[in-house]
Amino acid sequence: MPKGLDRSLIPGKISKPLPVPSHIIRPEYVGKPGPSPHVGGDRYDAETIARIRKASKIAAQALAVVLDSAKPGMTTNDLDIIGHEFLISQGAYPSTLGYRGFPKSLCSSLNEVICHGIPDETMLEDGDLVNIDISAYINGVHGDTNGTVVIGDASQEIFDLVDRTREATHRGIRAALPGREVNIVGRAIETYAKRFNYGVVRDFTGHGVGTSFHTGLIIPHYDEPLYTDLIEVGMVFTVEPMITLGTADWDMWEDGWTVTTKDKKYTAQFEHTILITEDGPEILTEA
Repeated sequence: MPKGLDRSLIPGKISKPLPVPSHIIRPEYVGKPGPSPHVGGDRYDAETIARIRKASKIAAQALAVVLDSAKPGMTTNDLDIIGHEFLISQGAYPSTLGYRGFPKSLCSSLNEVICHGIPDETMLEDGDLVNIDISAYINGVHGDTNGTVVIGDASQEIFDLVDRTREATHRGIRAALPGREVNIVGRAIETYAKRFNYGVVRDFTGHGVGTSFHTGLIIPHYDEPLYTDLIEVGMVFTVEPMITLGTADWDMWEDGWTVTTKDKKYTAQFEHTILITEDGPEILTEA
């Protein structure tokens, strides 16, 4: 009998941030309350795209290493160490570390945690679902990705949620064609998710990424015609729907980061950084 569905999460002990070698360049926001305003828009030239491509590849490789390592008995802090060490081995800085004061090198969101879970001493158990959000900063740009895996045995309902969230993500990506408005991404995602009576989280969205971690561009994951930015060749942004077994409403822990479903039902997420080309979207965060 999978145990995860009966588990009640509580905040765990958070260890100190991991050190980053001095030769690795930090993003400008480290040590500050927040990032500087983004300048330059969301379209990039070929040279900048090449740098984003490298950062995205490193992030994708880091994600694969962390997810492959996730086993019962490990803590989410163990996963943070694995992701941190991989990123710095590639000369990259963990984008989340120090972003608006976030204390860790990745986000680990377990079971009912929608996003922004802080790695701590919580142990992974058989039947858990864990999402890892990890980003790499190198050569002045960011690559951003995340993915979800099931730990050990779980119900078919949980495996289906993960598979369908992955599919919803790719449907949103495939809809991102030049000349369309960004709301097409959310329409494609929500139309698919509604088939299964899933909730689609509205208040946390995809975003522009590149020379800034978050540029200000919003990519909705639900059908919202008000988002009318045009998708153009050369744009880079993330598609990262958060899909739940129940409500899309949420609560936040006292840490100011950890967001959970209000009904405490499971949630899954996948994220890719994509580049818009003349032929359509290209996924940059594939290992």
